[in-house]
Amino acid sequence: MKFLAITLIVHSPHPVTGEQTTTTERFREVVDNALLAEELGFDGFGVGERHEYPFLSSAPPVVLSHIAALTTRIRLFTAVTTLSLLDPVRAYEDYATLDHLSGGRLELMIGKGNGAAQRELFRVTPEDQWERNAESYEVFRRIWREDKVSAATRFRPALENAEVWPRPLQRPVRVWHGSATSKESVELAARYGDPLFSANVTHPIEPYAALIRHYRERWEHHGHDPARITVGAGTAGVYVARTSQEALAAYRPVFEGSLALQKSLGLDPVFTTLEDFVARSSALVGSPQQVIDKVHRYHEQFGHTVFHVAADAAGLTPAQHRDSLARFQSEVAPVLRREIPDPPFPWAPVLDGPAPERAGA
Repeated sequence: MKFLAITLIVHSPHPVTGEQTTTTERFREVVDNALLAEELGFDGFGVGERHEYPFLSSAPPVVLSHIAALTTRIRLFTAVTTLSLLDPVRAYEDYATLDHLSGGRLELMIGKGNGAAQRELFRVTPEDQWERNAESYEVFRRIWREDKVSAATRFRPALENAEVWPRPLQRPVRVWHGSATSKESVELAARYGDPLFSANVTHPIEPYAALIRHYRERWEHHGHDPARITVGAGTAGVYVARTSQEALAAYRPVFEGSLALQKSLGLDPVFTTLEDFVARSSALVGSPQQVIDKVHRYHEQFGHTVFHVAADAAGLTPAQHRDSLARFQSEVAPVLRREIPDPPFPWAPVLDGPAPERAGA
């Protein structure tokens, strides 16, 4: 099993103290957490993309390029790239550049994105968002693979024998499809034979497990090898302590602060008590053995081989956050690495694909 740390760069008052960091300080926290993830042995670090309050993650290629310059090993994920809002040509240019600057450490997750405010910002309607996502992905993946592309598109000017530079380093980049509750993202992933990443952080396990089962069915329907199926999944929160009692005591103010934030944003919380949150959500709050057991229970339903935790302290003190991630890597991850297989592909740059540079370029 491989492990990622992911941030959506939420910028809201501290859930426990109510203090607000500056934008500069929040970005510094993200970079520091990426360096910590590499130091502790995580396999990847992800940055989300949102274009509305309370997020600062509107420019993941910029953030990941900065992280790429400060790290050497960790793979760099988007979580997710909202292709329904983006011009696929411009998105390709950004990410092909990042791919070179990172030495082929880029991995993309794509998705249509959530949030009414960002749809309004880009003048995208709920009715056409899935079609935009599918069209943008088709154009994006063709540009990554082909030196010249012609495409009769609906949502951007048509391409006629277009060349887009720079040509990529990875041939091709691996693209994951972020999936929350809709079958459209699952169908797109299965059609192209791409890995799926379940956004299993809001509800109990059942709807996510059903969607993953559907993905497996559609994967085989499209004629792909079942042995190549790859699923990722994550957690709604993590705090690994020496004992369950210590974990619950430390995480309770974090949960209560998060609950208050959700209510202030007009959201209806799914879990209203910490005990219910720990029992029925994907949160990992407890002793190392409790966390190991819970990941195994989810694995029985998901069959996932990649797992993400939150990169941010999210209300924990810096010392609590570091100690929790360090304990996760030293006492939890080694067991899960032994007991759950890795994805069925090398965790390394994809450099042996079929698309050569144009002669004389």
